[in-house]
Amino acid sequence: MAVATRHVRLGCMVTGNTYRNPALQAKIAASVDHLSGGRLEFGIGAAWAEVEHQMFAIAGLDHRVGRLSESLEILRSLWTQPRTTFEGRYYTMRDAISNPKPMQHPYPPIWIGASGPRTLMLTARHADVWNASGSPEELTELSTRLDELCVAIGRDPSTIRRSVQYAWDGLDRAELVDTAGGRARRGFSEHIILCPCATRSV
Repeated sequence: MAVATRHVRLGCMVTGNTYRNPALQAKIAASVDHLSGGRLEFGIGAAWAEVEHQMFAIAGLDHRVGRLSESLEILRSLWTQPRTTFEGRYYTMRDAISNPKPMQHPYPPIWIGASGPRTLMLTARHADVWNASGSPEELTELSTRLDELCVAIGRDPSTIRRSVQYAWDGLDRAELVDTAGGRARRGFSEHIILCPCATRSV
């Protein structure tokens, strides 16, 4: 997709952190950013699919938020610093080099989906884009909470773009316009529209 397109921005919604070491994740993301000419949107989450972790013997789901927290620190350092040394509970980097750096500076926009208190705090600290879902009332409440967390750590809340995801059956365009408009009026500028496969009689 990166080499077959020229203008559209692209990325995964989202990459599960537990599936890859953060150093490998940093290298993959930088490669896609170069292949696309600087159009990567980097979505990352704590991961949740228990069945996959069991099938493939992937460790870390029981401490997924702590792992994500450390990974975000490592990723930002690998993308911006000549060398990275990190001693954490889950990951260790020793004088690590990750080159080339991403084309985008300081790095591709980081998307984090969050609704719980711990992941919202990670969003306030690290995200360029926050992705959420829920009713209009729930979205407003979560957005207000994120604003408060940003202020508490000295970050301007307006520096985080707000993204929302919701389903559309692909048929009722008026419903889509109403849903999108309602979310946009609540400050959500990015819209992820999920289109479930539907069968039609012909």
